[in-house]
Amino acid sequence: VMTQDEAFEVLGEVAAPARLVTHARLVLEAGDAILAAVASVGVTVDRDLVRAGAVLHDAGKARYPAELDGAGDRHEAEGERMLLARGVETKLARVCRSHAKWKDMECSAEELLVALADKLWKGARVAELEARVVDALAQRAGCDRWDLFVTLDDAFERVAAGADQRLARSRVSGA
Repeated sequence: VMTQDEAFEVLGEVAAPARLVTHARLVLEAGDAILAAVASVGVTVDRDLVRAGAVLHDAGKARYPAELDGAGDRHEAEGERMLLARGVETKLARVCRSHAKWKDMECSAEELLVALADKLWKGARVAELEARVVDALAQRAGCDRWDLFVTLDDAFERVAAGADQRLARSRVSGA
């Protein structure tokens, strides 16, 4: 899987608008905080996949920039297609769809973490998504979900609490 720096290079290659790059940085920031919490409870995940996924999850918005401001899901399949055409691994390209369609897809823990970072960066707590993340991590660790829940729930709240500051930075750069 590619590094976050390589992922940002891909955004450059697809002519991602500055606002999309800023969004990628803010979701990555939330993702890094979530990854720190996951590490603190001793669960191993593919950090590079989560970090690159946080950067590339909305890559298709380079082709559908109206979806930067408004609703729309055309960027999801287009992002996956664009990434696959560039030789990006399937498990990474899939985050273009799974970050939004996690309710309807079988997702890896890493894909769920990207979806969660895309919610928490702006302060959105989504109980169903958070429960799926905790369950996936507990299954991976071979422990009871309640062994992880309190620590992760606190971490998710801390990430969400930083949303005002991240949103202010997104507005300054026009993201």
